Amino acid sequence: MRALIVDDEPIARKVLREELELFDDVVLVGEAAHGEQALEQIATLQPDLVFLDLQMPGLGGFDVVRRLEGGKLPIIIIITAFDQHAIQAFEAGAIDYLLKPVKEERLRKALERARQLHGKSRQIAETVARIADSAPRVAPQAKTRKIVGRSGEEYFLLDIDEVLAFQADGELVWIMTSKQRYLATQTLRVLQERLKDLPFQRVHRNAIVNVNHVRKMSALSSQRWLLTLNNGQEFIVSKRQARSVRQMLHL
Repeated sequence: MRALIVDDEPIARKVLREELELFDDVVLVGEAAHGEQALEQIATLQPDLVFLDLQMPGLGGFDVVRRLEGGKLPIIIIITAFDQHAIQAFEAGAIDYLLKPVKEERLRKALERARQLHGKSRQIAETVARIADSAPRVAPQAKTRKIVGRSGEEYFLLDIDEVLAFQADGELVWIMTSKQRYLATQTLRVLQERLKDLPFQRVHRNAIVNVNHVRKMSALSSQRWLLTLNNGQEFIVSKRQARSVRQMLHL
C-alpha cells in the first residue's frame, strides 16, 4: 500500500515514518505538513492510505476529508493526540485511529484493517463520505452531506447540493446532476431515509427530487402534477405524493 503522512509536527512525522519502515507491504510516497499540501499530494500521488492528523493550523484533518473529491479515494486513518477526537473520528467512519505517540502494535492493527479494505473502491468511498458527513462544523446548519456516485470504474464524492434528483430504473438508481449522471451505491429507499432532514422530496415511487432545483410545477389534472427541474428534466408527481410535494413547495 502506498502511504501518505499528513501532520504539521515534523517529529510526529518522523516517528510514524520510522514505524512504517517495519512493514514490508507499506511504501511511504510522501509527507504533508498542512491541509492544503495534503490535498495537493493526494491528488498528485494518489496514495492508497493516508495517515491524517486532525489538529493542524488552517485546514484540519476533517476539513481535508470534506474537500476530497472523485477519482481514486484513499483509506483514511486518523492520527490525534486527543482521545475524544479519536473516538469522534472513528464513529464518523474512519477505518481506524491512532493516538500519539504511535505504538507499533496499535499501528499493526490499523494496517491490518486497511489491508482488508484495500482495493475496494466502493467501500472506501462510502467510509470517506461518512467521515465528511459526520465531521464537526463551526456552523452545524451549513452541513452538506456527501453522496457516493459511480461513473465507470471510479467512485465520486458528490456534494448533495449539486444533486438534482435520484431516479430508479429497474434495479439501478441514477444520481442526476446538471453535468452528468452517476450510478448510486444505495437503493432509493435508503437514500430517502438519509435525505429526510434535507430539501429532497419523493415525487414518485421511482424518483426523489431536490426541491431547490425545481423550476416550475404544472397541473396536469386535479391530482397530477408535472415538475420541471432547472436542467429541463421533467417528473410526473404521483397522486400519492402530490399533497406532500405541494406542501414542501408551499403551494
